[in-house]
Amino acid sequence: MSTVQTGLMRIRDEKELQSHFKGNIGILCHSASIDDKYNHVLDIFLKTFPGQVKKVYGPQHGFVTDVQDNMIETNHFIHPHYKIPIYSLYSETRIPTDEMLEEIDHLFIDLQDVGTRIYTYIYTMTLLLEKCADKKIEVIVLDRPNPINAHDIEGNILDIKFASFVGRHPIPVRHGLTIGEVALMHQKFWTKNKSHLKVIEMKNYSRTMNFYETKLPYVNPSPNLPTIEGCYTFVGTVLFEGTNISEGRGTTRALEQVGHPRFDSLKYLNHFEKTFKDCDMRGFKLRPVNFYPMFQKHEHQSCGGYFIHITDHKEFRPWRVSQILLKEMKHLLAENFHYKTDPYEYEFNMNPVDMINGTDLLRKWYDRPRDFDYLEILEKESMDQYLNARDQILLYK
Repeated sequence: MSTVQTGLMRIRDEKELQSHFKGNIGILCHSASIDDKYNHVLDIFLKTFPGQVKKVYGPQHGFVTDVQDNMIETNHFIHPHYKIPIYSLYSETRIPTDEMLEEIDHLFIDLQDVGTRIYTYIYTMTLLLEKCADKKIEVIVLDRPNPINAHDIEGNILDIKFASFVGRHPIPVRHGLTIGEVALMHQKFWTKNKSHLKVIEMKNYSRTMNFYETKLPYVNPSPNLPTIEGCYTFVGTVLFEGTNISEGRGTTRALEQVGHPRFDSLKYLNHFEKTFKDCDMRGFKLRPVNFYPMFQKHEHQSCGGYFIHITDHKEFRPWRVSQILLKEMKHLLAENFHYKTDPYEYEFNMNPVDMINGTDLLRKWYDRPRDFDYLEILEKESMDQYLNARDQILLYK
């Protein structure tokens, strides 16, 4: 099997592609914007387009991907090595200003997404597309793999009443798109004002590939996703950000384990194993753990919980697993369980767990009797409409 060629690798290698971009260039990128040799997009572009790269933009977590948490902003600065302005799109603004876009002819987007709705990079991209709609700026998305494959789809469709910066568009939690396809969906279905958009497609890519199968090097796209396995579990464990149950931030394997200081994981292991067996949930193993967050929730306290080990990537359904985990842990923790009440991603009025879920129906379901079939019912709502729209923009088989 050949290594997948990303959009970045193609523009690095294909002279005919390079010839289309003669004007001033801006790049939206981060630390995972690399080629198959670990070379960064900025270094590649400075060599490929000498004198043309004028501005760089960074998403949440920063251009160098060093900022750990939500709602911690990154400053604009002149890069001390490259002497190029670096503008933060997770600062006082999440939309590029007119000044940030001045004198740019071609704006390249090279971001490694993780395939989950609750991840801000695709919204930084769609906000940028909307901003460029009335400007003479060509936006070029250098497509990259969906690390958890672009075939499997999980979770409920976002109810637009719960739209936020962790869910702007009506897509499922596990959306089954590459970042280039998200851009195409946005232009066709989610905005009235169209941008001058071009997607540079990958070569040798199949929708069913996970990141291992692409043979590309993995660099964590944000500080708390150090592994490909974490991209899978994140589909579900991101939900715990809306609660006082730790999702493992402050440990070396964030978002692959969940726990709470008052939770006895050994005591309840049989309960969970039986529950998941009854629900026919396969492809994973819960391992009882204690972990000690060095920052964030339950800092410097030992949390009892479970590490989610994936045993079969094709069978594993992380959204359902975490929904059931949360529902049951909420019941078992009783008065020790709380929802997050402080602001989440700059929303001050919505319940954070509702923002993450894209609905309030799941929060209400957590308090109901053990009706696990409801998850399938919720997943089916508006899914046919989504799949029909998705079919119209797919780039890969």
